[in-house]
Formats: sequence, C-alpha cells, structure tokens
Amino acid sequence: MATAEGRTIPFVGPEAVDTTVLETFEYAGPDQVIVTETREFSPVCPYSGLPDFATLRITYTPSDRCVELKSLKYYITSYRDVGIFQEHATAKIAEDLFRVLQPKRLAVTTIYNTRGGFDTTCTVELPG
Repeated sequence: MATAEGRTIPFVGPEAVDTTVLETFEYAGPDQVIVTETREFSPVCPYSGLPDFATLRITYTPSDRCVELKSLKYYITSYRDVGIFQEHATAKIAEDLFRVLQPKRLAVTTIYNTRGGFDTTCTVELPG
C-alpha cells in the first residue's frame, strides 16, 4: 500500500510574496477603526506543502493612508504557494502592511483551521 509519509508538495519561500502590488489611497478624516477580513487566506505548511486555511483579520486606524482592497487581495493571494509557518505569516503581513500604511495602530490576526487536533490563532499588533 502506498503511503504519503515523507511526501512533500512543491512550494516556494516567503520571498515570493508580492509586496509590490499593495496600493494605498489618501485618507483625511477623523480617527476610525477599519476591519478587513477574509476566510480565503491559504499559505502552505513548510514541511508538507499542504495548504493551511485561515481567516485573516486586519484591523487598523489609519494615519493618512488606507489600503486599496483589490491590491490587498492580490497581495494575500500571493501567499498561495508559499511555505511559511503560521506565526511567521502573521508577522510578515503585519510588517508589510505597517510599512506601506504607517498607521496609528495595526493588528493582524490569523485564525487557522484545526490541524493535528490544534487550533491556532496568531496576532501581531504594531506599533508594539
């Protein structure tokens, strides 16, 4: 009988995440909290290459820029073939978005589907 043990589906590293697609637009208004969420975040396990499905929640208070949602979708989709640990994916998204937005506050939370009997939720808040 064939076994999947030791099998790995090919994947790329975090350097393949495309930060160049992130676009912003000017915001000049009162402080507000913006929450953007998708249930379609799916990087891959860096051991097996199998997808890790998660809900991704981005919460931020803009300074003078907001993220354009189509560009955010392209950015998040660029993770599809990227082998990255759950904790590192959450941190990278937070760092990339903080760099382009320079918000007053930013929190990125990933809520991963159960894997191996464990539920994992990761949150990075910047500035920390």
